Amino acid sequence: MHRSLSLSLLLVLTCVVSLQAEDKKTDEPKGEWIQLFNGKDLTGWIPKVRYHEAGENPGNTFRVEDGLLTVSYADGYPDGFNETFGHLFYEKPFSNYRLRVEYRFIGDQCKGGPGWAFRNSGVMIHGESPQEMGKDQNFPASIEVQLLGGREMGSRPTANLCTPGTHVVMDGKLFKPHCINSSSETYRGDEWVTCEIEVHGNGTIKHIMDGKVVLEYEKSQLDPTNGSISEPDHTKMLIEKNGGDVMLTGGTISLQSESHPCQFRKVEIMLLDE
Repeated sequence: MHRSLSLSLLLVLTCVVSLQAEDKKTDEPKGEWIQLFNGKDLTGWIPKVRYHEAGENPGNTFRVEDGLLTVSYADGYPDGFNETFGHLFYEKPFSNYRLRVEYRFIGDQCKGGPGWAFRNSGVMIHGESPQEMGKDQNFPASIEVQLLGGREMGSRPTANLCTPGTHVVMDGKLFKPHCINSSSETYRGDEWVTCEIEVHGNGTIKHIMDGKVVLEYEKSQLDPTNGSISEPDHTKMLIEKNGGDVMLTGGTISLQSESHPCQFRKVEIMLLDE
C-alpha cells in the first residue's frame, strides 16, 4: 500500500513538474516568433517622452491607427518639436533574441525637428528602463539600431549603429564614435522596410537587411563619460547600480520618436538559447 501511494505521489509530482515546464515553455517559447505589438492597442508598451514622466503620452504621440503602431505629431505639438524626443518601451527586458520590425516613414517632419531627424527613427536595444530615465533625459542609455529613410538624392543606408551612453567593440577595438553607417542599400519613399536584429547578450549583435548582415559588433557596454545622454553622470549611476560593471548583457527594447512620423506594422521577437 505504501509503495502504491509512493508511486501515485511520484506520478502526481511528475505531472505537476511537467505542467510547470509546459507553462514556462508556453510563456516564453524559443525558436518561434512572438508578437510584441498586438495590432490593436499599446498593451505591454510604456511611453517615455522628454520633459514628461514615464507612462505619460503627451499629444498621443504613440498610438494605433488602422492596426499600425504609429508615431504621430498631429496633436499636441502646436509650438513644434522642441527636442521632445520620445521612446516607447516594451515592458519586459530581453538578452538573447532575434527581433524583426517592419516600418515605414510617412508624411512631413514635425515643425522644429532637427535636420538630421528627417525620416529618422530607431530601435533601441540593451536599454535601461523608462523608470530609470530622468524627466529631462533625451535618450535612454542603450544601443540604437538607427532606421533611416532615403532622401530624394544620394545614398542613405539604414540599420546603422548609434550609441547613446554606450560603446561597443568592433573589429576587436573599442568603438567610441557616436554613429557608424551600415552597408545597407537606401530605401526611399513610403515603402515598408523589414529590419532584423540578432542579439547574443554581451556577445555578437548583427543588423540584418534583406537577409544580409550589414553591421556587426560585440561587447556592448555603458560609457562612463555619459556619451550623448543629457542627464549629467547618468551612465555613472547606472554603472554603480550594476555593481561597477559596464558590460551590458540585456535590457529593454524601445521604438523612437524623433520628429518624423513613422509606422510599425510588425514588431516580433524570437528568443534564442544563451
